[in-house]
Amino acid sequence: MFSVATLWIPFTIIAALSQVARNAMQRSLTGPLGTWGATNIRFLFGFPFSLVFFALVLAATGDSVPWPAAAFWPWLLLGAFSQIVGTGLMLLAMNDRSFVVTTAYLKTEAIQTAIFGFIFLSDHLTVLKVIAILIATAGVVIAALRPGSEKGFADLKPTLLGLAAAAAFALSAVGFRGAVIVVPGVSFVTAASYTLVFGLFVQTLVLTVYLLARAPDVLMKIFSLWRPSMLAGFMGAFASQFWFLALALTAAANVRTLALVEVLFAQGVSYYSFKQPMSARELSGIVLIVVGVALLVAA
Repeated sequence: MFSVATLWIPFTIIAALSQVARNAMQRSLTGPLGTWGATNIRFLFGFPFSLVFFALVLAATGDSVPWPAAAFWPWLLLGAFSQIVGTGLMLLAMNDRSFVVTTAYLKTEAIQTAIFGFIFLSDHLTVLKVIAILIATAGVVIAALRPGSEKGFADLKPTLLGLAAAAAFALSAVGFRGAVIVVPGVSFVTAASYTLVFGLFVQTLVLTVYLLARAPDVLMKIFSLWRPSMLAGFMGAFASQFWFLALALTAAANVRTLALVEVLFAQGVSYYSFKQPMSARELSGIVLIVVGVALLVAA
């Protein structure tokens, strides 16, 4: 039987697909804009779209707009600042020659989210869910790492970049979930959109002020590249809208574990579009991801 509580599953899948597209667009802008300029794209050009989404949600739900409660701000700021740091570290990792290795470490986010969610939000995790998270994460690491490559687990830089970015994104997910669930007297859809608007506003303000002070020429370049930036901003806001909807309905660890399906999407594109065959190692990793995600959904 249909339940609103299960909507987090399609919401997360839509968000993961949108994020793959957003990351590709954002990565292409890192060269001309630098790490923090490209990071600001998702916030500066995403914020106007979040306002549009919020207006549409209010029109559909008829909810009033509550004033932020005191408990809202610490969670929001934790989510907003952690996401800025995580995005910057992610783009640094993407520029490293060992992109695949760093991506494997980035996907430890699910485990770290489970830990932070338990500590800060007392999110309930059953034994089956913990096993599912561990299996899916192990599958990502196995599928991503290549034996005999130039860099591996022993290389310190991709290890630190990947683990630090994963920790930042994990804290971000927990912070935003904490903010969403304390918005009073409105539907979960309004609470999610409301949190997204405030989150993107804070992130846009912080990074724009930083760039004005440290690299004003980067801001000029951002606006000169407004067309690709606008599309990246839209995809970023669209993905975030669905991430926040999912976070409003279930524990952050559940959302971030199911989000590992983006690895399957990437492998599928690689196989069907570029005719790149999958090794036995990659196939075994994919099987583990599918098993882990299936266990999580069943739990």
